[in-house]
Amino acid sequence: MSGLDLSAMLDEHGRRWRDRPAVLEMESGRRFDYAAFAGRVRRLAGWMESVGLKQGDRVVWLGQNAPCVLELLVAAGRLGAVLAILNWRQSEDELRFVLHDLDPQIIVWQPDSLPDSLRAEWKDRSCVWLCQDSLDSTCDYESAIAGAPEAAAVAMPSDAAQLLLYTAAFSGRPAAAILTRQALVLQAIQYAALRGWNNRTTYLSATPLFHVATLLDCLATFVVGGHNLFVRHADPAAMCAIIAAEKVSDTFILPPTMEKILELDASARNGLGSLRSMPYKPEWNALVTIDDSLWGKRPYGYGQTETMGYATFSALGDPGKGGMGRPSPLVRMAILDEEGGELPDGEVGEIGMKGWTVSPGYWRRPEINVQRYTADGWRRTNDLGRRESDGTLSFIGPKGRLIKSAAENIYPAEVERCIAQIDGVAEVAVIGTPDPVWMQSVRAIVVPKPGATIDEAAVIDHCRKAIASYKKPRSVVFADTLPRTGAAIDYAALDRLYEGGGYPAG
Repeated sequence: MSGLDLSAMLDEHGRRWRDRPAVLEMESGRRFDYAAFAGRVRRLAGWMESVGLKQGDRVVWLGQNAPCVLELLVAAGRLGAVLAILNWRQSEDELRFVLHDLDPQIIVWQPDSLPDSLRAEWKDRSCVWLCQDSLDSTCDYESAIAGAPEAAAVAMPSDAAQLLLYTAAFSGRPAAAILTRQALVLQAIQYAALRGWNNRTTYLSATPLFHVATLLDCLATFVVGGHNLFVRHADPAAMCAIIAAEKVSDTFILPPTMEKILELDASARNGLGSLRSMPYKPEWNALVTIDDSLWGKRPYGYGQTETMGYATFSALGDPGKGGMGRPSPLVRMAILDEEGGELPDGEVGEIGMKGWTVSPGYWRRPEINVQRYTADGWRRTNDLGRRESDGTLSFIGPKGRLIKSAAENIYPAEVERCIAQIDGVAEVAVIGTPDPVWMQSVRAIVVPKPGATIDEAAVIDHCRKAIASYKKPRSVVFADTLPRTGAAIDYAALDRLYEGGGYPAG
């Protein structure tokens, strides 16, 4: 028997809501109602089947926001395959590592998201390439959909993998969290209900879909039969124009973007009244519709990519002592000691999660899976928390040292690994420093080798070329030694010495 299935859901949408708008690609202006969208997905699956895609095979999306991200996810799932949504902002070296890690059977890409040299390396491999360009109606992707037969759905269990999202640079290299078919469907349904979304919801994906937050918003809009809009690049003026023209009801928007919108002239900001938003500054509140739902009053919660977004919700139940709210009905939560045993309420330990929306592990990372999953099936989140007496969660902080810059998670080990490759670097440590706009900035403390000459600009430029630009240090400090506790670098001392702070736990 087939388990929970986005493909079956889309087929039903196509029958029930034939003429209801499903997706809109802003760059090309292509619009599809649910009947047309369902047909496209069935034909895309048919093309995938014709080139040999099988159950468990990997499909890669490497590009910016487009309706084909949703099409690929549902079509791959229709055949029991898995989609990996890659971070197009990664460097060539990072992308090379991820492609080797995945060994994909199909790669769908946008021309400006894949270095020519990297594609040349892979041209003789057995994978199939398909180009998607929203500005070219004759591109391979559209031709493939137009000429393919419709594929029948393959029955798969609910706990089968459907999505891979790279995250958590545990050892300087990323790992892909496996997300199951049931995690995608159940989390999207639950989240849509908490947000109060329905078939009248119009959601604009303006932040990258390789982030679980944007992808969850997109899927929640889809499962309730709402209208998903996709834009590759959205500066504040463009976002205002789209919101006004399409009567967008919801989008993911951060305070720095709100501030830039407020800097626009009155005519550019006109027409934002359809957008529901949590309260911000009075001048922002006057432009939008304030979300007075329970979510609008008590938003967010605790979660990770590995829990398909939220594992706890502030909007569940009555307000409580813990700022992260209560566990989702789809998961169980425990506070764990170092041995993996459960601690009583009121004690601080590592947050553990298990349940329908929790990742079963990381792709091809058995050594990490052993570390991060207990014998009882608890996923160790690497975050510290405390369950309060009323069942709510208080988030204490990361066991490691995650740096948060706007919506981006930056892992010091990854940046340190990059800087350590520079000739003349003896040691390096990376910390986060408070940033009034972006929450944190990256600061590197570098110990040069004796006689070596290294300057700040060279370190930053090396990182800009080797890893995603947002991960590069904003500042570099040179030191004779790094403080230590035993053999380990003392990061707390580094924070004290070099103005570190502003971590998410704070």
